[in-house]
Amino acid sequence: MLTTDPRYAFIFDMDGVLTDNMRFHADSWVELFRDFGLEGLDADRYLVETAGMKGHDVLRYFLDPEISEAEAARLTELKDFLYRIMSRELIKPMPGLELFLDHAAASRVQLGIGTGAGPRNIDYVLDLLGIAGRFQAIVDPSQVINGKPAPDIFLRAAGLLEVPPSNCIVFEDALPGVQAARSAGMKCVAVTTTNSADAFREFDNVIRIIDNFSGLRPVELCALLNQEQPTTLL
Repeated sequence: MLTTDPRYAFIFDMDGVLTDNMRFHADSWVELFRDFGLEGLDADRYLVETAGMKGHDVLRYFLDPEISEAEAARLTELKDFLYRIMSRELIKPMPGLELFLDHAAASRVQLGIGTGAGPRNIDYVLDLLGIAGRFQAIVDPSQVINGKPAPDIFLRAAGLLEVPPSNCIVFEDALPGVQAARSAGMKCVAVTTTNSADAFREFDNVIRIIDNFSGLRPVELCALLNQEQPTTLL
């Protein structure tokens, strides 16, 4: 089997990257906030301003900067319940994802997830996609102090995978997630499920902008991390 030295890692955000489901999250937040009389929030505003943040931070951003941890947890669970009800028949893998994961694993690229989703939503999505066993590390906000755009989630994933940040590539659809990757010292592949390609062009750590995983090859991505170092990746 082909391998590389040193090892590389791909760290995937989950929502909007492994599956195109961010609109379902956005619609759930809009419905929740409507009960609080917040009429100025629509799905597009949520996606641009806070997609990728953990639920507590979304609530602080839109509803109440001083919201308690207990109340934030309660409202986040209500929103997540709405999300699961609305999306259960609609969660599908991104085009080309499974073949891309096959090629990466065959090349011994370490695979991880760094997501703002909670454990219950992680299990829900990965079970529906049938890919739960493909990842060597899964990091959610409960495992770190700060969520995205802080780098904590991606740095912890890299630590668990035992790969230096400079050899990690993050796959992200949300601007806070791209910021988190940059702060972690990681290159990023931007996925245009949530934002347009133009929204990512200001980030100097974005090495590729894609609509989906079709035709994407691990060898081409890892070669961009160190042009002087030959690679034997697929």
